[in-house]
Amino acid sequence: MAQNAFICRFGSNVVLSLLVLHTFLLKSDPIPDVPAVYFVMPTEENIDRICQDLRNQLYEAYYLNFISAISRSKLEDIASAALAATAVTQVNKVYDQYLNFITLEDDMFILCHQNKELISYHAINRTDIQDTDMEAIMDTIVDSLFCFFVTLGAVPIIRCPRGNAAEVVAVKLDKKLRENLRDARNSLFTADNTAGQFSFQRPLFVLVDRNLDMATPLHHTWTYQALVHDVLDFHLNRVALEEGPGPDPSPSGARPKRKNRKTYDLTAADRFWQKHKGSPFPEVAEAVQEELDTYRAQEDEVKRLKCIMGLEGEDDGAISMLSDNTAKLTSAMSSLPELLEKKRLIDLHTNVATAVLDHIKSRKLDVYFEYEEKLMSKSTLDKSLLDIISDPDAGTPEDKMRLFLIFFITALQPPTESDLEQYSKALTDAGCDLSPLNYVKQWKAFTKMATPANYGNSGVKPLGLFSRVMNSGSQFVMEGVKNLVLKQHNLPVTRILDNLMEMKSHPETDDYRYFDPKMLRGTDGSVLCVFVVFVQAIVFVVGGGNYVEYQNLVDYSKSKQGKKVVYGCSELFNASQFIKQVPTLAKIYTMGKKFRKM
Repeated sequence: MAQNAFICRFGSNVVLSLLVLHTFLLKSDPIPDVPAVYFVMPTEENIDRICQDLRNQLYEAYYLNFISAISRSKLEDIASAALAATAVTQVNKVYDQYLNFITLEDDMFILCHQNKELISYHAINRTDIQDTDMEAIMDTIVDSLFCFFVTLGAVPIIRCPRGNAAEVVAVKLDKKLRENLRDARNSLFTADNTAGQFSFQRPLFVLVDRNLDMATPLHHTWTYQALVHDVLDFHLNRVALEEGPGPDPSPSGARPKRKNRKTYDLTAADRFWQKHKGSPFPEVAEAVQEELDTYRAQEDEVKRLKCIMGLEGEDDGAISMLSDNTAKLTSAMSSLPELLEKKRLIDLHTNVATAVLDHIKSRKLDVYFEYEEKLMSKSTLDKSLLDIISDPDAGTPEDKMRLFLIFFITALQPPTESDLEQYSKALTDAGCDLSPLNYVKQWKAFTKMATPANYGNSGVKPLGLFSRVMNSGSQFVMEGVKNLVLKQHNLPVTRILDNLMEMKSHPETDDYRYFDPKMLRGTDGSVLCVFVVFVQAIVFVVGGGNYVEYQNLVDYSKSKQGKKVVYGCSELFNASQFIKQVPTLAKIYTMGKKFRKM
């Protein structure tokens, strides 16, 4: 093996886009002339494996990279193993990389993808949780947030509400940042290390709890990215689609053909996705059709030139060797790679948008979105809620439950017992599981003392007809789907951010605690020490977030010139994933009392 080769070893709970040979991971025979690079979480399992490799003298040198900071006790375990194996000089480097978070967008991050149930909404709110378990969950979140700010290279001003998980995270994060700044020799936020985009001005860090707004995670949406996440299999910017076996039916008695499963990456490299991911779905369908028409026109032009010159059967190599008389055709062919890439993206978004459209039509998602927007903006419904729930052709049981939960959460006055019994019967007849309703009822009663979330004058405006593109020769038959235009409005999380960034006095945020880790003496968080208008902010939702809130913050930052907002959450879930966490929570967890003990 070449002298400059090396072995890579990775922890079991690391998501990487690198290919590592399975035989390397399981290798037990010594390779004395090869160094090894480890990139792992500092878990007990991974530390034990490193110590075992040291004792077995497997490699020439060891470069240890830990995703989050390793504790002193675990570092001592490695040192003891190296000392016992006389391999101290072989451990060349030990790095704390502070990378325990995942950046999905330039302005969006999450803390966990694998093992996300450990810090999920259910984990935080379950009734049988012990103090030690809650402490471990909060420490996990704080460690990841500390990694985020070390990578960012900035010490934030922290604001949070009182009496919930967000407050505990804020207190612990303030303490961790303060302890690091106190050590002038080893601080991760010294001037030399501070090279992040926020280095010239400190950002505002707003911590909120998921229980602040329970309606938005259940809300049916109408923008492209949020719809893909809501109705398709979309994880870590990759969407998976199941395609049918094809037009040819299986022979009689033969085993049915398996469906093909295709995956597509929806990243910043995709210009169409970057431009339209926050657009209403009808606009996306029109844009895909326009791109397809443009591509076909360019393709037809190349074919026409070939036909005129009598070169229909010639290959591209022959065409490139033609004389100057073929300059026009040569120019057209030189753009062929760009044309093929455009065709790939068109096919990608045609398939994804078609799959989304199938869900919209079969479940009448446009109707649900319109009604939920009216409920959240306290507008008049043109059809009773009971009629929608009772309609067997309108959506799945889960869609009906989501609609009713939003009605129940946003109602100024809860329905009477007789009305609730009538709704419950209709939901049961529609095949709905009522356990989420039982939890939300207790949550509603528990939060009655607090100011109810205000969703503003959102609403939607329906248009009568789609444009010409959608009415003639379109690949997307939108017949029966409403063309809804969204009105700009701020969701509760966005409204809270606006109050705190602009230093507005508002009952919703006047009681928010304030922490400045750079202050020599910590305060109890009740004294506001600065009066500045922030231009940079990070919003983080403890308990989970969604693309609806993210897009609302993106729209807000675009409307405020010079403002930059980053959205983060402990986990990213869609409505289906969120509603499945709720039934197992038998009753609301009295978090304020529990957290005040910590």
